[in-house]
Amino acid sequence: MDIDTRLLRYFAAVAEEGHLTRAAERLFISQPALTRQIRQLEAQLGVDLFVRSRNGMTLTEAGTALAAAVPPVLGAWSTALRATKVAAERAARVLRVGFVASAANELTQGIIAEFARRRPGWRVRMIQTGWEDPTAGLAGGEADVALLRLPFPGQEELGVEVLLTEDRWLALPATHRLADREVIDFREVFDEPFIATPDASGWWRDYWLAADERDGHPVLVGAVANNPDEWLNAIANGYGISLTPEATARFYQRPDVVYRPVRGVSHSQVGVVWSRDGDVPGVVRDFVHSALTVSRGVSPG
Repeated sequence: MDIDTRLLRYFAAVAEEGHLTRAAERLFISQPALTRQIRQLEAQLGVDLFVRSRNGMTLTEAGTALAAAVPPVLGAWSTALRATKVAAERAARVLRVGFVASAANELTQGIIAEFARRRPGWRVRMIQTGWEDPTAGLAGGEADVALLRLPFPGQEELGVEVLLTEDRWLALPATHRLADREVIDFREVFDEPFIATPDASGWWRDYWLAADERDGHPVLVGAVANNPDEWLNAIANGYGISLTPEATARFYQRPDVVYRPVRGVSHSQVGVVWSRDGDVPGVVRDFVHSALTVSRGVSPG
């Protein structure tokens, strides 16, 4: 019997949520459509997977058995898909480089050029992700190597080389009371609402809220942003202010947002990051060496 993996994903969402409406919202489909998919799966299997009630969806004994078996099946399928894509990219001589926001700042183009010198015939495909994944696809296998903001969750499990260190600044609406200051003391904005990254980003969210550098003052979140555009709009509209790398002032300029140096917070770093699972492919090592060559100003050998 052949079962569409899409039906299994839908089933897993309903099993985890225990409610059709919540599962539909999570899957970004309508509730009637999700109901039809679950009934289709039950018809194909010839069993009832859920007991329906006003309070939600409860797994039957058969449903409980399937719920235990589905995650490893979907995990194996995702692994197979990633392996297939990686093989295709390697055959096409494409290196997938993940990044969040401004990558390695002004070093990025130089790194790519140095990599092209080391690997003639290869090209780099830059993959940008939202802030819900601070590893920019590296943890999930969507990227071969990444240019990332440090620190980030899971960093200790990966290979990391620091490329540059820079100050963190404050981004504020142009109409903010401190917008004309040359330098702002972080204590002055302890009670201001801040723009946060999604909960899914883990403690990376707390780092960019400087939660440990507030002398015990709680963080007030004014809005959540998933990417630079949402972040800039939230600041411009007055929903909050935000810490950001100094480079943001160069890469994301707009008239309704200003950037100012801030005292009282630690620096930010950018690193080249790769997976240490198994043998590191030579093409990945070459990209890492390219990044270090450019960041350290070493002449190509």
